[in-house]
Amino acid sequence: MTRFTKGLVLAVAALVIGSVATVPATARPNYCKEFIGHYTAVKAAADAKCGICHEGSDKKNKNDYGKALGAVIGKNEKDVAKIKEALVAVEKEKSSVEGKTFGDLLKEGKLPSGK
Repeated sequence: MTRFTKGLVLAVAALVIGSVATVPATARPNYCKEFIGHYTAVKAAADAKCGICHEGSDKKNKNDYGKALGAVIGKNEKDVAKIKEALVAVEKEKSSVEGKTFGDLLKEGKLPSGK
């Protein structure tokens, strides 16, 4: 095998491995953006960002609000109108705070987790 052929084989192998190892980003920046724009009284939302729907460092761990929103909106919705509809729909769901819905907490300027 010539040097050129070895280099070509290595380059192709690197491309194949790189394309297989690449995982598309699944962040939902529109969810956060629409939440912050819709619930302007919830000042902590800008700092919470992903923490609005997630808990801990693993984004697979959704809090109660994230689970409720996910059940209404489905996976990776990009339509802004549907995102807004889902935000409003989840307001009526019970939160983890005794006797309060997510909407009650949001109207009080709190995150849906009650913080």
